[in-house]
Amino acid sequence: MFEPARRAFLFALGVSALAAPLGSSAQQRGKIWRVGFFYFASRQSLLDAGRDNAFLQGMRELGYVEGKNLVIEWRFADGKPERLPGLAAELVRLKVDVIVAGGTPGVGAAQKATSTIPIVMVNVADPVGSGFVASLARPGGNITGLSNIAGDIGPKHLEMLLSMVPKLSRVAVLMNPTNSSHAAILKSVEAAAQKSRVRIVPVEARTPREIESTFFVMTQERAGAVIVAADQFFLQQRQQIADLAAKNQLPSISVIRELVEAGGLMSYGSSNADDIRRAAAYVDKIFKGAKPGDLPVEQPMTFELLINGKTAKALGLTIPQTILVRADRVIE
Repeated sequence: MFEPARRAFLFALGVSALAAPLGSSAQQRGKIWRVGFFYFASRQSLLDAGRDNAFLQGMRELGYVEGKNLVIEWRFADGKPERLPGLAAELVRLKVDVIVAGGTPGVGAAQKATSTIPIVMVNVADPVGSGFVASLARPGGNITGLSNIAGDIGPKHLEMLLSMVPKLSRVAVLMNPTNSSHAAILKSVEAAAQKSRVRIVPVEARTPREIESTFFVMTQERAGAVIVAADQFFLQQRQQIADLAAKNQLPSISVIRELVEAGGLMSYGSSNADDIRRAAAYVDKIFKGAKPGDLPVEQPMTFELLINGKTAKALGLTIPQTILVRADRVIE
């Protein structure tokens, strides 16, 4: 499903490019570098998830210290897509050296704001389909970074839900209409569902009120579980989503591990905090003269499975041994 040989090749290609010596373009001594950190969700959601520290740690490991040789311009849209263009324009006016953008909507706004300032993306499910890069191996423009391959992982989420709830006949997919990668996620889940004879119920939300409405739709459509698509806004609203899933007795799965910590049932995917930490390597190479279009997009090679045992008990579910033995962490 995950085409390991192709991924291994792309990963090796990415590592070799990031490790390549750049000689004359070595880091300038005494320069204070400016990074625009552009995040679709709120500052608090970043703090709660430890993702700001992850990026700062990655930069420190490479010799950059905020307040010494590094200035970070933090910009947060608080989950409001209408704020993205203005915030991206602010970073361009500040003439930052690099923009680190999280999530598909954030990267899209940064792309529209500048074609010259390098952009390092993180937590993007479908960078090619979203039009951010020409290909994973050779991005070709001013954008590179990391993909979380959430589109490819959707069928795995469905498979795990079916293992946990064998009699499932309908599964909802919660998506954000402002996220251009969610169409690919839905398509992959629907293709897998046809083989399992499961009906998919797509629902969309871009505000807290809409999230509440989607759960009403799920119950009306008799969905027996929900897949929460990867999205910065859903990360921000993870407690609301977990509470509504519990209230409506709906097992949930997502790539968002913080959703499980908030009370969701399962998460399976790459570590978002680790992705943000690894984004620092791209920033460092760009500082040293590398062109974003020449740095291959990196894909995750390891995946984590988290299960909330308390939630499973509350839902009356027994965790199958086949899933339990694969879990990296079970919250009791």
